[in-house]
Amino acid sequence: MGDIAKRWKELSGNSKWKDMLDPLDLDLRRYILHYGDMVEVGYVTFNSGLRSKHVGDSCYTKEELFARTGYLKANPFRYEVTKYLYGTSSIRLPECFMINPLSREAWNKESNWLGYIAVATDESKELLGRRDIVVAWRGTIQLYEWANDFDFPLESALSIFPRADPSDPPRIASGWLSLYTTADPRSRFDKTSAQEQVQGELKRLLELYKHEEVSITITGHSLGAVLSVLSATDFLHNEWPKITTSLEQDRLSCVTVFAFGSPRIGDRNFKTLVESHKKLNILRIANVPDLIPHYPLFRFTDVGEELHINTLKEEYLKRSIKLPHFHNLKAYLQGVAGTQYNRAGLKVEVNRDIELVNNGLDAFEDKYLVPGDLWILENKGMVKSDDGTWILNGDMANEDGKEEDECELPWI
Repeated sequence: MGDIAKRWKELSGNSKWKDMLDPLDLDLRRYILHYGDMVEVGYVTFNSGLRSKHVGDSCYTKEELFARTGYLKANPFRYEVTKYLYGTSSIRLPECFMINPLSREAWNKESNWLGYIAVATDESKELLGRRDIVVAWRGTIQLYEWANDFDFPLESALSIFPRADPSDPPRIASGWLSLYTTADPRSRFDKTSAQEQVQGELKRLLELYKHEEVSITITGHSLGAVLSVLSATDFLHNEWPKITTSLEQDRLSCVTVFAFGSPRIGDRNFKTLVESHKKLNILRIANVPDLIPHYPLFRFTDVGEELHINTLKEEYLKRSIKLPHFHNLKAYLQGVAGTQYNRAGLKVEVNRDIELVNNGLDAFEDKYLVPGDLWILENKGMVKSDDGTWILNGDMANEDGKEEDECELPWI
């Protein structure tokens, strides 16, 4: 992984990635892929099977998450998952953001699994150069329906940023605000909001590692990218001032966001608030043919630095007008691995298995003989029981007595 242990502050954006984006620095390329793969874990574990009574939850426990999703293979870095994040909404959200179960025996009718928090192990701390705390937000579940899915009015964000000017507050899309701040007292998963869950765990981990040099890296794709920017800004605006008063010295170097394919979040006042926090480094990765980073269109503005990739220059991919081919996280990561210059052709710079792109798509040119939609469960999650009948795997118990479930990989 190059010189990450020596260069991690630079790679995390302490210089706002000056002179590192065009051409894209090789170590930074690997660094972005590392965190992108942690987002991909969320897609693999998320249960999107509408017929499952565990739809909307993680298929795997915290302890088995990285092993069962394939993250550990050929990966030198080790993290321990410390918390799962759940969310609900006070307004009705499109199914591309929140998925509702069909089963009357569903684990939860209102909540969805939103991501996880993990911390680098002692061994990986040496490889990474510090104790890295990662928040990985899962992305959008299915295809956007364009304007209808972004029809969120701008709403005052004083509930998140109470110290902002009440006469001219920062405003963010009501859908993002609701998903981040809504709690459900009836649920055992999100009695507190996603906001309270993530901020509480970050405070706990910073107290636990208060004598070490620590970084916070928050990452996500699509919807997860929005939550990454919100949670990072929220932490520095509200929680960090309280924490620093109790620490002997500032051991948090920075809070870094890697946001893949992010829709726009808020207005100019929100942008001003984001830019007021010098420890906050945001890198938005945007695929040139992907339209999602340009939505919503009016009264919204971009935040942070931007890295452009262009998968239209990827010789392996079909020339398609289908949105999934451009917005898919795997396509994004292949673009990061391969784009040498923004204004030049694509050249593979990082040795990465290009067949990964077809795990949830049929995006490869047919001449390369890579099957589409590679990720398919055997018998689509149906298993034959002892009496000869076929049932969903979620209706059977594993050796530990814990229910297993089928998982269907979301399209992006």
